[in-house]
Amino acid sequence: MSTAQQKIVNNFHSNEECPITAAIDVIGGKWKSPLIWLLLKGPMRFGELHKTMPGMALKVLSRQLKELEADGIVIRKAYPEVPPRVEYSLSEKGQSLWDVMSLLSEWSRKNLMGV
Repeated sequence: MSTAQQKIVNNFHSNEECPITAAIDVIGGKWKSPLIWLLLKGPMRFGELHKTMPGMALKVLSRQLKELEADGIVIRKAYPEVPPRVEYSLSEKGQSLWDVMSLLSEWSRKNLMGV
């Protein structure tokens, strides 16, 4: 570990001070990362998201999207139409997760999936 890396690690003495913990609080859990992964491809409607995640209850999907929206990761756009149409997309902050998600995907393929 380089001196610069050691200084960064030494600045965080407990779990509460770890910047990774803060990130995991926002994008962690069973459903948030897959939702972000899907939205990296572009905007999707609520029904599309639900169809691509068949094991996820509608109530859970709604709650996860609201949490991601509250954290500034997802943007919800409602169109004044009948029937109502709602689209979800990643905010600029959400788009900034591209590199992190790509690295995690690559790490997972190499170390967990054996691909």
